Amino acid sequence: MKNVDDLIESAAELAARGLSKGEIADELNVSRETASWLVERSGATAQPNDQSATDADTASIGGPQDIHVDWSAIGRDSKRMRYIAAAMADLLAKHGEDVDLTVGIEKAGGPVATLVARELETDLATYTPAKHQWEEGDIEDLGGTFSRNFAGIRDRECYVVDDTITSGTTMRETIEAIRADGGDPLACVVLADKQGVDEIEGVPVYSLLQVISVGKAD
Repeated sequence: MKNVDDLIESAAELAARGLSKGEIADELNVSRETASWLVERSGATAQPNDQSATDADTASIGGPQDIHVDWSAIGRDSKRMRYIAAAMADLLAKHGEDVDLTVGIEKAGGPVATLVARELETDLATYTPAKHQWEEGDIEDLGGTFSRNFAGIRDRECYVVDDTITSGTTMRETIEAIRADGGDPLACVVLADKQGVDEIEGVPVYSLLQVISVGKAD
């Protein structure tokens, strides 16, 4: 994708396929507010009562502040993915050899976590965050889930893997869900971090890239 118009077109296509705004945010590696704005600008909104952050005031200033990260050049090639996963696994390896579980955050974090788990020789679990159900309103009213098709969490130390950190909300939710299920998250790793965080909920966060917006303050 080269510009905002491409993102708007992609948002329209995803909305037409029935994806929620939270899923669109995940697919495009942008915040939920940005996903809402893109869908609004595309004219693809199907919700007549939509009162998101993408109203006329937001549109008038050119949209929310965000950074789009396109890592499809990695994602579409299994060899590149394997190399990237090896680098991510190396960032986690400092936490010792006793960790036997890697948790991938769906959707994009799942394939990356699979390759990281292979590098680290751990079991694999996956977590689907609440944002995949999100359209409007308070996301705290929704809940995420661990897939029963993969390893269990209880009484296990684990690593957490995702593709990007946009606001940190999804990573924080995942850490809290792991602890609620009786697990112990020791460290997190992502391809790109748009917030520049060192830790979330007391858990260290590593990234291959930190992508920070630099601009004039209001």
